[in-house]
Amino acid sequence: MPKLSAMTGVGTRMWTAVRGLPRMLREDLWTAPVDPVPPMGAPGSPVWRPAFGMLLLLGVTLVAVWHVPDLVPRGAAVPEYAVLLVVCQAIALLAGMWQPLYAWWASLGLMAVSVRIAESAVTPGDPFPWTGPEMALQGGALFLLALRVHPRRAVLALALSLLTGLVSSTVTTQAHHYSLGVGAPVVIAAVGIGAALRALRVARSQLVVQSGLTREERSRRTLLEERNRIARELHDVVAHHMSVISIQAQVAPHLVAHPSDELRENLAGIRENAVQALAELRRVLGVLRAEDAAADGVRHAPQPTLDRLDELIGTVRSTGVSVTTGTTGRRRPLPPGVELSAFRIVQEALSNVLRHAPGAGARVEVGYHSAAVTVRITNTAPDAPGRPTGGVGHGLLGMRERAAMLGGDLAHGPTPGGGYEVVATLPLEEPS
Repeated sequence: MPKLSAMTGVGTRMWTAVRGLPRMLREDLWTAPVDPVPPMGAPGSPVWRPAFGMLLLLGVTLVAVWHVPDLVPRGAAVPEYAVLLVVCQAIALLAGMWQPLYAWWASLGLMAVSVRIAESAVTPGDPFPWTGPEMALQGGALFLLALRVHPRRAVLALALSLLTGLVSSTVTTQAHHYSLGVGAPVVIAAVGIGAALRALRVARSQLVVQSGLTREERSRRTLLEERNRIARELHDVVAHHMSVISIQAQVAPHLVAHPSDELRENLAGIRENAVQALAELRRVLGVLRAEDAAADGVRHAPQPTLDRLDELIGTVRSTGVSVTTGTTGRRRPLPPGVELSAFRIVQEALSNVLRHAPGAGARVEVGYHSAAVTVRITNTAPDAPGRPTGGVGHGLLGMRERAAMLGGDLAHGPTPGGGYEVVATLPLEEPS
Protein backbone atom coordinates (compact mmCIF):
# COMPACT_ATOMS: atom_id res chain seq x y z
CA MET A 1 0.00 0.00 0.00
CA PRO A 2 2.73 2.57 0.76
CA LYS A 3 4.34 1.83 -2.63
CA LEU A 4 0.99 2.21 -4.37
CA SER A 5 0.37 5.55 -2.64
CA ALA A 6 3.84 6.80 -3.61
CA MET A 7 3.33 5.76 -7.25
CA THR A 8 -0.06 7.46 -7.27
CA GLY A 9 1.50 10.68 -5.91
CA VAL A 10 4.24 10.62 -8.55
CA GLY A 11 1.68 10.02 -11.27
CA THR A 12 -0.46 12.91 -10.05
CA ARG A 13 2.51 15.27 -10.03
CA MET A 14 3.55 14.20 -13.53
CA TRP A 15 0.02 14.70 -14.85
CA THR A 16 -0.15 18.14 -13.24
CA ALA A 17 3.19 19.06 -14.83
CA VAL A 18 2.02 17.86 -18.26
CA ARG A 19 -1.20 19.83 -17.97
CA GLY A 20 0.71 22.97 -17.03
CA LEU A 21 3.28 22.58 -19.82
CA PRO A 22 1.31 24.50 -22.52
CA ARG A 23 0.72 27.39 -20.14
CA MET A 24 4.38 27.47 -19.16
CA LEU A 25 5.49 27.43 -22.80
CA ARG A 26 3.05 30.20 -23.66
CA GLU A 27 4.31 32.41 -20.82
CA ASP A 28 8.01 31.75 -21.46
CA LEU A 29 7.91 32.06 -25.22
CA TRP A 30 5.24 34.72 -25.73
CA THR A 31 3.59 36.63 -22.90
CA ALA A 32 6.31 37.01 -20.22
CA PRO A 33 8.23 40.30 -20.57
CA VAL A 34 11.94 40.49 -21.27
CA ASP A 35 14.49 42.35 -19.16
CA PRO A 36 14.07 46.11 -19.64
CA VAL A 37 16.90 48.23 -20.99
CA PRO A 38 17.22 51.79 -19.61
CA PRO A 39 16.80 54.56 -22.23
CA MET A 40 19.90 56.15 -23.66
CA GLY A 41 21.44 58.56 -21.20
CA ALA A 42 19.53 57.14 -18.23
CA PRO A 43 21.43 55.67 -15.24
CA GLY A 44 22.38 52.05 -15.95
CA SER A 45 22.13 52.41 -19.72
CA PRO A 46 24.91 50.38 -21.43
CA VAL A 47 27.39 52.78 -22.98
CA TRP A 48 28.36 50.20 -25.60
CA ARG A 49 24.82 49.90 -27.01
CA PRO A 50 25.19 52.49 -29.85
CA ALA A 51 28.50 50.97 -31.00
CA PHE A 52 27.01 47.48 -30.85
CA GLY A 53 24.03 48.66 -32.90
CA MET A 54 26.31 50.02 -35.62
CA LEU A 55 28.33 46.80 -35.75
CA LEU A 56 25.13 44.76 -35.87
CA LEU A 57 23.80 46.85 -38.75
CA LEU A 58 27.03 46.36 -40.67
CA GLY A 59 27.08 42.62 -39.97
CA VAL A 60 23.44 42.16 -40.95
CA THR A 61 24.02 43.96 -44.24
CA LEU A 62 26.96 41.69 -45.11
CA VAL A 63 25.04 38.54 -44.14
CA ALA A 64 22.03 39.61 -46.21
CA VAL A 65 24.17 40.14 -49.30
CA TRP A 66 25.82 36.78 -48.64
CA HIS A 67 22.45 35.08 -48.18
CA VAL A 68 20.75 36.11 -51.45
CA PRO A 69 22.60 33.56 -53.67
CA ASP A 70 21.42 30.73 -51.40
CA LEU A 71 17.83 31.37 -52.50
CA VAL A 72 18.46 31.42 -56.25
CA PRO A 73 19.62 28.60 -58.52
CA ARG A 74 23.07 29.22 -59.96
CA GLY A 75 22.98 31.35 -63.08
CA ALA A 76 19.36 32.42 -62.59
CA ALA A 77 18.17 35.99 -62.11
CA VAL A 78 17.49 37.17 -58.56
CA PRO A 79 13.71 37.35 -58.04
CA GLU A 80 12.12 40.11 -56.02
CA TYR A 81 10.70 37.75 -53.42
CA ALA A 82 14.22 36.54 -52.55
CA VAL A 83 15.40 40.08 -51.93
CA LEU A 84 12.26 40.82 -49.89
CA LEU A 85 12.78 37.70 -47.80
CA VAL A 86 16.41 38.55 -47.05
CA VAL A 87 15.50 42.14 -46.12
CA CYS A 88 12.81 40.87 -43.73
CA GLN A 89 15.29 38.50 -42.10
CA ALA A 90 17.76 41.35 -41.66
CA ILE A 91 15.11 43.64 -40.17
CA ALA A 92 13.99 40.87 -37.79
CA LEU A 93 17.53 40.49 -36.47
CA LEU A 94 17.95 44.25 -36.01
CA ALA A 95 14.61 44.40 -34.18
CA GLY A 96 16.09 41.98 -31.63
CA MET A 97 17.84 44.93 -29.97
CA TRP A 98 14.43 46.27 -28.84
CA GLN A 99 12.03 43.28 -28.96
CA PRO A 100 14.19 40.15 -28.84
CA LEU A 101 11.38 37.68 -28.17
CA TYR A 102 9.12 38.73 -31.04
CA ALA A 103 12.15 39.24 -33.28
CA TRP A 104 13.22 35.65 -32.61
CA TRP A 105 9.75 34.38 -33.53
CA ALA A 106 9.86 36.38 -36.78
CA SER A 107 13.36 35.09 -37.51
CA LEU A 108 12.24 31.52 -36.85
CA GLY A 109 9.27 31.78 -39.22
CA LEU A 110 11.34 33.46 -41.93
CA MET A 111 14.00 30.78 -41.54
CA ALA A 112 11.42 28.07 -42.26
CA VAL A 113 10.30 29.91 -45.39
CA SER A 114 13.90 30.48 -46.47
CA VAL A 115 14.74 26.77 -46.06
CA ARG A 116 11.82 25.73 -48.24
CA ILE A 117 12.84 28.19 -50.99
CA ALA A 118 16.52 27.26 -50.79
CA GLU A 119 15.86 23.50 -50.86
CA SER A 120 15.35 23.50 -54.62
CA ALA A 121 18.08 26.07 -55.28
CA VAL A 122 21.08 24.58 -53.44
CA THR A 123 23.22 21.86 -54.96
CA PRO A 124 23.66 18.49 -53.24
CA GLY A 125 27.08 19.58 -51.93
CA ASP A 126 25.84 22.77 -50.25
CA PRO A 127 24.98 22.85 -46.50
CA PHE A 128 21.29 22.21 -45.76
CA PRO A 129 18.98 23.21 -44.09
CA TRP A 130 21.19 25.84 -42.49
CA THR A 131 23.61 27.62 -44.74
CA GLY A 132 26.26 29.93 -43.30
CA PRO A 133 24.01 33.02 -43.45
CA GLU A 134 21.12 31.07 -41.86
CA MET A 135 23.37 30.03 -38.97
CA ALA A 136 24.44 33.65 -38.48
CA LEU A 137 20.87 35.00 -38.59
CA GLN A 138 19.41 32.37 -36.25
CA GLY A 139 22.40 32.46 -33.91
CA GLY A 140 22.19 36.27 -33.75
CA ALA A 141 18.49 36.20 -32.92
CA LEU A 142 19.05 33.63 -30.16
CA PHE A 143 22.02 35.61 -28.80
CA LEU A 144 19.98 38.81 -28.50
CA LEU A 145 17.17 36.83 -26.87
CA ALA A 146 19.50 35.18 -24.34
CA LEU A 147 20.78 38.63 -23.33
CA ARG A 148 17.32 39.68 -22.15
CA VAL A 149 15.51 36.57 -20.80
CA HIS A 150 16.02 33.93 -18.13
CA PRO A 151 18.31 31.08 -19.28
CA ARG A 152 15.39 28.63 -19.11
CA ARG A 153 13.46 30.65 -21.68
CA ALA A 154 16.55 30.93 -23.89
CA VAL A 155 17.02 27.14 -23.78
CA LEU A 156 13.38 26.60 -24.76
CA ALA A 157 13.82 28.94 -27.73
CA LEU A 158 17.02 27.11 -28.70
CA ALA A 159 15.24 23.76 -28.59
CA LEU A 160 12.42 25.09 -30.76
CA SER A 161 14.93 26.48 -33.29
CA LEU A 162 16.76 23.15 -33.49
CA LEU A 163 13.44 21.30 -33.82
CA THR A 164 12.36 23.61 -36.64
CA GLY A 165 15.63 23.01 -38.46
CA LEU A 166 15.30 19.25 -38.02
CA VAL A 167 11.73 19.20 -39.34
CA SER A 168 12.74 21.37 -42.31
CA SER A 169 15.46 18.91 -43.25
CA THR A 170 13.05 15.96 -43.44
CA VAL A 171 10.96 17.32 -46.32
CA THR A 172 13.25 17.42 -49.36
CA THR A 173 13.13 16.74 -53.08
CA GLN A 174 16.78 15.80 -53.48
CA ALA A 175 19.78 14.58 -51.51
CA HIS A 176 21.61 17.18 -49.42
CA HIS A 177 24.69 17.71 -47.31
CA TYR A 178 22.96 18.20 -43.96
CA SER A 179 24.44 20.93 -41.76
CA LEU A 180 22.63 20.50 -38.45
CA GLY A 181 25.77 18.96 -36.96
CA VAL A 182 27.60 22.22 -37.68
CA GLY A 183 24.72 24.64 -37.10
CA ALA A 184 23.68 23.21 -33.71
CA PRO A 185 27.01 24.04 -31.96
CA VAL A 186 26.88 27.55 -33.46
CA VAL A 187 23.45 28.42 -32.08
CA ILE A 188 24.17 26.63 -28.77
CA ALA A 189 27.32 28.73 -28.37
CA ALA A 190 25.34 31.89 -29.18
CA VAL A 191 22.81 31.11 -26.44
CA GLY A 192 25.56 30.21 -23.98
CA ILE A 193 27.46 33.45 -24.54
CA GLY A 194 24.28 35.52 -24.32
CA ALA A 195 23.20 33.80 -21.09
CA ALA A 196 26.66 34.30 -19.57
CA LEU A 197 26.65 38.02 -20.39
CA ARG A 198 23.15 38.38 -18.94
CA ALA A 199 24.23 36.60 -15.73
CA LEU A 200 27.16 39.01 -15.45
CA ARG A 201 24.87 42.01 -15.93
CA VAL A 202 22.36 40.72 -13.36
CA ALA A 203 25.15 40.05 -10.86
CA ARG A 204 26.48 43.59 -11.28
CA SER A 205 22.99 45.07 -10.89
CA GLN A 206 22.42 43.09 -7.71
CA LEU A 207 25.80 44.19 -6.42
CA VAL A 208 24.90 47.84 -7.01
CA VAL A 209 21.56 47.37 -5.23
CA GLN A 210 23.21 45.55 -2.34
CA SER A 211 25.87 48.24 -2.06
CA GLY A 212 23.13 50.88 -1.88
CA LEU A 213 21.31 48.93 0.83
CA THR A 214 24.55 48.46 2.75
CA ARG A 215 25.31 52.17 2.52
CA GLU A 216 21.81 53.05 3.73
CA GLU A 217 22.04 50.55 6.57
CA ARG A 218 25.44 51.90 7.57
CA SER A 219 24.09 55.45 7.61
CA ARG A 220 21.07 54.35 9.64
CA ARG A 221 23.27 52.48 12.12
CA THR A 222 25.54 55.51 12.47
CA LEU A 223 22.53 57.72 13.14
CA LEU A 224 21.23 55.34 15.82
CA GLU A 225 24.65 55.11 17.45
CA GLU A 226 24.89 58.89 17.58
CA ARG A 227 21.42 59.20 19.06
CA ASN A 228 22.30 56.59 21.68
CA ARG A 229 25.41 58.56 22.60
CA ILE A 230 23.38 61.75 22.96
CA ALA A 231 20.78 59.90 25.05
CA ARG A 232 23.48 58.58 27.39
CA GLU A 233 24.79 62.09 27.94
CA LEU A 234 21.33 63.58 28.49
CA HIS A 235 20.58 60.85 31.00
CA ASP A 236 22.82 62.56 33.55
CA VAL A 237 21.18 65.92 32.92
CA VAL A 238 17.66 64.55 33.35
CA ALA A 239 18.67 62.43 36.33
CA HIS A 240 20.11 65.50 38.06
CA HIS A 241 16.83 67.40 37.68
CA MET A 242 14.77 64.44 38.91
CA SER A 243 17.04 64.14 41.96
CA VAL A 244 16.62 67.85 42.72
CA ILE A 245 12.83 67.49 42.50
CA SER A 246 12.93 64.55 44.91
CA ILE A 247 15.13 66.37 47.43
CA GLN A 248 13.08 69.58 47.27
CA ALA A 249 9.86 67.65 47.81
CA GLN A 250 11.42 65.97 50.85
CA VAL A 251 12.75 69.22 52.36
CA ALA A 252 9.74 71.44 51.59
CA PRO A 253 7.58 70.37 54.60
CA HIS A 254 10.35 71.46 56.99
CA LEU A 255 10.41 74.96 55.48
CA VAL A 256 6.76 75.64 56.33
CA ALA A 257 5.47 76.24 59.84
CA HIS A 258 2.75 73.76 60.73
CA PRO A 259 2.28 72.23 57.22
CA SER A 260 -1.10 70.69 56.67
CA ASP A 261 -1.57 66.97 56.19
CA GLU A 262 -2.76 67.62 52.64
CA LEU A 263 0.46 69.49 51.81
CA ARG A 264 2.58 66.72 53.34
CA GLU A 265 0.66 64.12 51.35
CA ASN A 266 1.08 66.00 48.05
CA LEU A 267 4.79 66.58 48.60
CA ALA A 268 5.27 62.93 49.53
CA GLY A 269 3.50 61.93 46.32
CA ILE A 270 5.73 64.26 44.29
CA ARG A 271 8.85 62.77 45.86
CA GLU A 272 7.62 59.21 45.35
CA ASN A 273 6.81 59.88 41.66
CA ALA A 274 10.18 61.56 41.15
CA VAL A 275 12.03 58.61 42.69
CA GLN A 276 10.07 56.13 40.56
CA ALA A 277 10.62 58.16 37.40
CA LEU A 278 14.34 58.39 38.17
CA ALA A 279 14.54 54.63 38.68
CA GLU A 280 12.72 53.94 35.40
CA LEU A 281 14.90 56.43 33.56
CA ARG A 282 18.07 54.81 34.88
CA ARG A 283 16.75 51.35 34.01
CA VAL A 284 15.81 52.25 30.42
CA LEU A 285 18.76 54.42 29.54
CA GLY A 286 21.08 52.09 31.40
CA VAL A 287 20.58 49.68 28.52
CA LEU A 288 22.06 52.29 26.19
CA ARG A 289 25.07 52.66 28.47
CA ALA A 290 25.49 48.88 28.68
CA GLU A 291 25.85 48.68 24.87
CA ASP A 292 28.93 50.91 25.00
CA ALA A 293 31.81 49.44 26.99
CA ALA A 294 33.65 52.74 26.82
CA ALA A 295 30.79 54.41 28.68
CA ASP A 296 31.43 52.32 31.79
CA GLY A 297 34.50 54.37 32.66
CA VAL A 298 32.65 57.68 32.44
CA ARG A 299 29.30 56.58 33.81
CA HIS A 300 29.45 58.99 36.73
CA ALA A 301 31.58 61.72 35.14
CA PRO A 302 29.89 65.15 35.08
CA GLN A 303 28.72 66.30 31.65
CA PRO A 304 30.69 69.23 30.22
CA THR A 305 29.28 72.74 29.81
CA LEU A 306 30.50 75.93 28.16
CA ASP A 307 32.37 76.73 31.38
CA ARG A 308 34.90 74.08 30.27
CA LEU A 309 35.30 75.60 26.80
CA ASP A 310 38.64 77.18 27.71
CA GLU A 311 39.90 73.80 28.88
CA LEU A 312 38.87 72.22 25.57
CA ILE A 313 40.50 74.95 23.51
CA GLY A 314 43.69 74.63 25.58
CA THR A 315 43.80 70.91 24.77
CA VAL A 316 43.44 71.64 21.07
CA ARG A 317 46.15 74.30 21.20
CA SER A 318 48.52 71.79 22.79
CA THR A 319 48.40 69.80 19.54
CA GLY A 320 49.82 72.76 17.63
CA VAL A 321 46.59 74.21 16.25
CA SER A 322 46.13 77.96 16.57
CA VAL A 323 42.67 78.61 18.07
CA THR A 324 41.18 82.03 18.79
CA THR A 325 37.94 82.69 20.67
CA GLY A 326 35.29 85.36 20.78
CA THR A 327 32.13 85.98 22.80
CA THR A 328 29.20 88.29 22.05
CA GLY A 329 26.42 89.11 24.49
CA ARG A 330 26.39 88.63 28.24
CA ARG A 331 27.68 85.28 29.33
CA ARG A 332 25.19 83.55 31.61
CA PRO A 333 24.13 80.05 32.66
CA LEU A 334 22.09 78.15 30.08
CA PRO A 335 19.76 75.16 30.35
CA PRO A 336 21.88 72.01 30.89
CA GLY A 337 20.82 70.43 27.58
CA VAL A 338 21.80 73.55 25.66
CA GLU A 339 25.13 73.81 27.51
CA LEU A 340 25.96 70.18 26.76
CA SER A 341 24.96 70.36 23.10
CA ALA A 342 26.85 73.62 22.50
CA PHE A 343 30.00 72.20 24.09
CA ARG A 344 29.78 68.95 22.08
CA ILE A 345 29.24 70.82 18.81
CA VAL A 346 32.36 72.91 19.42
CA GLN A 347 34.25 69.75 20.40
CA GLU A 348 33.19 67.87 17.23
CA ALA A 349 33.95 70.84 14.99
CA LEU A 350 37.46 71.24 16.41
CA SER A 351 38.01 67.49 16.07
CA ASN A 352 37.09 67.79 12.41
CA VAL A 353 39.64 70.57 12.01
CA LEU A 354 42.33 68.31 13.48
CA ARG A 355 41.37 65.40 11.22
CA HIS A 356 40.56 67.12 7.93
CA ALA A 357 42.45 70.44 7.95
CA PRO A 358 46.04 69.87 9.07
CA GLY A 359 47.92 73.11 9.59
CA ALA A 360 44.78 75.27 9.57
CA GLY A 361 43.91 77.85 12.21
CA ALA A 362 40.53 77.83 13.93
CA ARG A 363 38.24 80.36 15.61
CA VAL A 364 35.41 79.67 18.06
CA GLU A 365 32.72 82.29 18.62
CA VAL A 366 29.86 81.99 21.12
CA GLY A 367 26.94 84.39 20.90
CA TYR A 368 24.49 84.83 23.78
CA HIS A 369 21.11 86.17 22.67
CA SER A 370 17.80 86.64 24.43
CA ALA A 371 16.16 83.54 22.97
CA ALA A 372 19.06 81.47 21.65
CA VAL A 373 22.77 80.84 21.81
CA THR A 374 24.92 80.49 18.68
CA VAL A 375 28.27 78.80 18.27
CA ARG A 376 30.37 79.42 15.16
CA ILE A 377 33.50 77.45 14.42
CA THR A 378 35.61 78.36 11.38
CA ASN A 379 38.97 77.25 10.11
CA THR A 380 41.34 78.58 7.48
CA ALA A 381 42.49 76.65 4.42
CA PRO A 382 44.58 73.61 5.38
CA ASP A 383 48.25 73.28 4.43
CA ALA A 384 47.69 69.75 3.07
CA PRO A 385 44.74 67.45 2.36
CA GLY A 386 43.26 65.78 5.42
CA ARG A 387 43.33 62.10 6.16
CA PRO A 388 40.67 60.13 4.28
CA THR A 389 38.05 58.57 6.52
CA GLY A 390 36.40 55.25 5.76
CA GLY A 391 32.69 54.74 6.19
CA VAL A 392 30.20 57.24 7.52
CA GLY A 393 31.49 59.90 9.92
CA HIS A 394 29.78 60.80 13.17
CA GLY A 395 30.86 64.45 13.39
CA LEU A 396 28.43 66.46 11.29
CA LEU A 397 25.71 63.87 11.86
CA GLY A 398 26.05 64.21 15.63
CA MET A 399 26.07 68.01 15.48
CA ARG A 400 22.94 68.02 13.34
CA GLU A 401 21.17 65.63 15.72
CA ARG A 402 22.06 67.73 18.75
CA ALA A 403 20.76 70.91 17.13
CA ALA A 404 17.57 69.22 15.90
CA MET A 405 16.92 67.73 19.35
CA LEU A 406 16.68 71.25 20.78
CA GLY A 407 14.68 72.62 17.85
CA GLY A 408 17.71 74.49 16.54
CA ASP A 409 19.51 74.74 13.22
CA LEU A 410 22.92 73.68 11.97
CA ALA A 411 24.59 75.15 8.88
CA HIS A 412 27.96 74.13 7.51
CA GLY A 413 29.96 74.50 4.35
CA PRO A 414 33.18 75.80 2.78
CA THR A 415 34.21 79.42 3.06
CA PRO A 416 35.52 81.56 0.17
CA GLY A 417 39.12 81.36 1.40
CA GLY A 418 39.23 77.57 1.23
CA GLY A 419 38.33 76.95 4.84
CA TYR A 420 35.21 75.57 6.48
CA GLU A 421 32.49 76.92 8.76
CA VAL A 422 30.00 75.37 11.17
CA VAL A 423 27.25 77.51 12.71
CA ALA A 424 24.72 76.15 15.22
CA THR A 425 21.75 78.06 16.63
CA LEU A 426 20.27 76.54 19.77
CA PRO A 427 17.05 78.00 21.23
CA LEU A 428 16.90 78.47 24.99
CA GLU A 429 13.28 77.42 25.29
CA GLU A 430 11.79 74.05 24.41
CA PRO A 431 10.18 74.18 20.94
CA SER A 432 6.39 74.04 21.00
